[in-house]
Amino acid sequence: MVEVHGHRGARGLRPENTIPGFVHALELGVDAIELDVGMSADGTVVLNHDQLLSPVNLADTAPAWPGDPAFPYVGKRIRDLTLAQLRTVDAGTRRHEAFTQTPVPGTGIPTLAEACALLAPTGVTVAVELKTDPSWPLEGVERFTAAVADVLTSAGLAGRSRLLAFDWRVLAEARRNHPAFTRVALIERKTVLPDTQWLAGLTPDDPVLAAATIGATILSPEHAMTTPDLISRAHTHALKVAVWTVNTLKDTARFVDYGADALVTDYPNRLQHLRNPSHDHPP
Repeated sequence: MVEVHGHRGARGLRPENTIPGFVHALELGVDAIELDVGMSADGTVVLNHDQLLSPVNLADTAPAWPGDPAFPYVGKRIRDLTLAQLRTVDAGTRRHEAFTQTPVPGTGIPTLAEACALLAPTGVTVAVELKTDPSWPLEGVERFTAAVADVLTSAGLAGRSRLLAFDWRVLAEARRNHPAFTRVALIERKTVLPDTQWLAGLTPDDPVLAAATIGATILSPEHAMTTPDLISRAHTHALKVAVWTVNTLKDTARFVDYGADALVTDYPNRLQHLRNPSHDHPP
């Protein structure tokens, strides 16, 4: 059966990377919840998709303390802000015409530990994307990976969580020092260009072989580059394939036919028929 992964929770339906979003995704019965993490200036792993606080889905409310010179915080890097500063940001409303999600005003940016407290008792797989890029020093990548692994391990989720990354140095570090975690190699067209710096020094000529070489156990390609041949070759290398982001019934049927093992979606409600194949159509 093809797994259904809620992208950033269920970002087409509820605010992304938030507790209300995860609760809704769980209500829809996803197999896995995908979320994104960064690390604050004082070392706390927090949830957010971008390394910068984006005005698309975040809004300032008030400074963390009177006269804080860093305020307003939106537009600044997560790693330059403390947890106290991040706690003031409202993550409950997305200002983007592509989604008709139900807003939840007043929703804050959660920590990874808080998300784990919600998800640990549920049995759902937790897919954690570490947001780094090739400009990061290796020391920063190592520190961040260790911090994420520590939170997941403390929550009892080491055996039920996955570490995802476009920056494959994260995967290499996880393989060396955090081998209990499943490793997911993310790729999109721009990260497999000939001059790429995303693949930890590996050649992009054959991304499937490169993913196997780096020690990934799952390949997660952008839907636009996913072909039957790519999935077949991944399976030949014992790599499962999780395609992102799949939001239409037409694409769902196509990637299921290709042999994908999982589909990552903004709308888990549209893919519920995959979890109950006896239904001809999703609700």
